[in-house]
Amino acid sequence: MAIDPTRFCINRKIAPTLSLEAFFQLVQRLGLNKVELRNDMPSGKVCDDLTVDQTRALLAKYSIDVVTINAIYPFNRIDEALLAKTDALLQEAQAIGAKALVMCPLNDGVAVAPEETLAAMKNLAPRFAQRDIEGLVEPLGFPVSSLRSAVQAQQLIRDAQVPFRLVIDTFHHHLYEHAEQEFPAEIDVSMIGLVHLSGVEDTRATAELTDEERIMLSNKDVLNSVAQVKRLEMLGYKGIYAFEPFSSELNSWTPAEIERQIRHSIALLQA
Repeated sequence: MAIDPTRFCINRKIAPTLSLEAFFQLVQRLGLNKVELRNDMPSGKVCDDLTVDQTRALLAKYSIDVVTINAIYPFNRIDEALLAKTDALLQEAQAIGAKALVMCPLNDGVAVAPEETLAAMKNLAPRFAQRDIEGLVEPLGFPVSSLRSAVQAQQLIRDAQVPFRLVIDTFHHHLYEHAEQEFPAEIDVSMIGLVHLSGVEDTRATAELTDEERIMLSNKDVLNSVAQVKRLEMLGYKGIYAFEPFSSELNSWTPAEIERQIRHSIALLQA
C-alpha cells in the first residue's frame, strides 16, 4: 500500500510516561503532525497541568494538529454528570483547536436499548454543533459493550439524523463476532471519520482479549490490522489512521522504542 504519511496520527496512549511537549517532539521527529489527546492519562487531564495558552503555544511550536480528544464515556447513558463532562470536553476541544471528540458507549455489561443510544445522539448533537466539533462514535467490540457493531452504529447515526461519524478500531472489529459478515457489504466509508490501529499477538480466545493485549502492528498480529487497512483502502477510505496501543508494557518503552515501534508499524502498512 502507499498511504500518504500525512494520514498517520499518534494517540497519546502510546506514550504514557512522556510530558505533552516530549510527546509532540516525538511526533515531530517521526515526520508526522497529527495526534489524539486523551482525558485518561496519568494526570487525569487532557493537557496535564498546562493552560490553554501554553498548550496552543506547544502545538504551534511543533506544528501539531489535534485530530481528536478521547473520550466521552458513556455517551449513550445520558445524565447531568455526562452532559457536564461533555460540555467541559467540548469547551476544551474548541479552546485548543481539536477537531473532534470520540464517543464511547457503556461498556460494563449493562444493556442499552438502541432507542436510548439514538436519543443520546440526538441530545448531544446540538452541543457539538454549538462548538463546531465533530462527534465520532466508536463501537466497542467487548462482549460487555452496549454498542458492538459499526454497522448498527452507522444506522443509528442515520436514524438520529445527526452529523456524527464512526471510529473503526481494528481491535474492536476483531472482537465483534459478526463484524466480518456485516462490515464489507454494509459499511459506508464516507461515514468513517477515523480508524484506530493496534496489534495483538496473544493467542487466547478472542472473547478473552482485553486492552492489555494491545500493542503495535507485527507479522504475528491476530487482528490482521494490515489486512483490515488494505480493505478500507480498497473500499475508498481516505481518512486518518491513528495508532492506539493500550498495553501496560508501554510504560516501559523509551522514546526511542516508541519511535521504532511506530516506524515498524508504518513500514508494515506501506509494504
